Amino acid sequence: MSIVYLNGSTMPIEDATISVMDRGFLFGDGVYEVIPAYGGNLFRLQEHLQRLQNSLDGIHLKNPLSNQQWTDALNNIIQQNSGEDQSVYLHVSRGGAAKRDHVFPDEIHPTVFIMSNELKQASRETLQQGVVCITLDDIRWHACHIKSTALLANTLLRQQAKEEGAVEAILIRDGVATEGAASNIFIVKKDVLITPPTSHLLLPGITRDLILELARENKLVCEERDISEEELRDASEIWMTSSTKEIVPVIELDGKPVGNGQYGPIWESMIDIYQTYKNRLRQGEA
Repeated sequence: MSIVYLNGSTMPIEDATISVMDRGFLFGDGVYEVIPAYGGNLFRLQEHLQRLQNSLDGIHLKNPLSNQQWTDALNNIIQQNSGEDQSVYLHVSRGGAAKRDHVFPDEIHPTVFIMSNELKQASRETLQQGVVCITLDDIRWHACHIKSTALLANTLLRQQAKEEGAVEAILIRDGVATEGAASNIFIVKKDVLITPPTSHLLLPGITRDLILELARENKLVCEERDISEEELRDASEIWMTSSTKEIVPVIELDGKPVGNGQYGPIWESMIDIYQTYKNRLRQGEA
């Protein structure tokens, strides 16, 4: 039985309820984070909490908890749920109001929700098989740096990818690749690792930032700059990354092989570096 946190209390998920007047339900008026925990140790917790704060600032909502209160609540949920590795979801909405109105209510009572699910990692052999992606027009709003719960556009894009036999949609806006529908992207070109710079057009990924940090520590050449659609299609390697996907090689894009149609040598180096970091985190050393 899954145990969740809702507005200061823990309970079985079956007992967790919110008002139908909650603005998260009516408007998608809220933000969220997803944080892996390896061996009970939360992955880049302070970076996730800072991004949560940035998202809350972006929607003009006061953070309902201090960092210490978040830390205690998150660790409590991890301890009450099973799985050596877990994926922890936290969600803050603007809460309920007396009537449905686009304008914020005068009195704000945020809804705070946390749940956790066991996180099963793909084996190295599975990751090496890579995934198929397609490109689609980026139809989302112009505040993608806010990790909003209003994910209809992302959902539609991801569903279209699935219906076309792909795992993910890589999004193109004005001739430039931004990110995936639910991931950040990297390419390799002439042995240089490249990812789009953070901006209002994409989510500042925590795993993205860690990959850049680890790449530089290990003397891999990397750049943060725009990736043209032409460069994307001509890349020798493409990766999609997120806190739960980690680093996945893309072997086919829009029906054509990426590079030689297999995972590449830069990915192979980075996945070893990343797994070393994860193992240190699992032991409480990172």
